Order: sequence, then structure tokens, then C-alpha cells
Amino acid sequence: MNTPVLHWEINTKEPARLLDFYRNLFGWKIQFMDQINYGLADTGSKKGIQGGIGRTHGEGPSFVTFYVEVDDPQQYLDKAVRLGATMVTPVTEIPNMVTFAQFRDLEGHIIGIIKQEAAPAKPRRKKTTGKKRRTRPTSKRRRR
Repeated sequence: MNTPVLHWEINTKEPARLLDFYRNLFGWKIQFMDQINYGLADTGSKKGIQGGIGRTHGEGPSFVTFYVEVDDPQQYLDKAVRLGATMVTPVTEIPNMVTFAQFRDLEGHIIGIIKQEAAPAKPRRKKTTGKKRRTRPTSKRRRR
């Protein structure tokens, strides 16, 4: 499986302060979600990746991280730990959004792994050839 970097994140003790800072600095549109105390940032560009700004958990320091897409977060978290990393956040599901985990690498950087929920299948549309379909005129003859 390919494992692209999918999302960046700034975690801080005062998310509202940084949300305003980056909104004013770069003109990002930020959708704040009260229930998880997190703001999704839309940079307004098709280049690069989108990210978010949220609150740090507990008394930990502020940090910047990125998330790598994987097919099985638990498998990759276990592998990271076997290779010497330490778990920061166990595999956690946010229903209808993502499943994620975080680990601290060998140098202390916090890295996220993420699996996105599959998007609902779009209804299939009939293929057309671009030609108009010819219809026969209806006959208005009466039957006797």
C-alpha cells in the first residue's frame, strides 16, 4: 500500500488564539468543531494538503505533526513500537470520519497514522454515446 502524508496538525494549549492567527495571516477558512475542540483548516489551494488546529491533550507541550494514511492503524502502531517508537495515542475512532493513532519516533517527534472512512459509493450513471436517441412518433390511429 502507498502511504501518503494526508494531513498536518498544530496542537496547542490555546487553539482559539492560533486559529485566529493563521486565519488572519494566510486567509485560511477554518471550520471549528466544538464537540472535539478542533478546527479544520481549508487553505484555499488545490496544492499541498489540508490540516487542522486543536488542543493538546493533558499538560503536554504544543507540537506540529503530520498524518500518514495506512490501511490498518493498529498494525502500523505495533510495528512502530517494535522499531523503538513509543505510543502517544492508542488507535482511536472518530465515527464517520477517521481512525487514527500517534507515536513518538526515535527522536521524539509525534507522528500520526490515519485511516479514512470509505466515502459512500456514488450512484452509477448510464454511459451515453453523446448521440440523441431517436424516438418514433406515436400513432393516433384508432383500433376497430
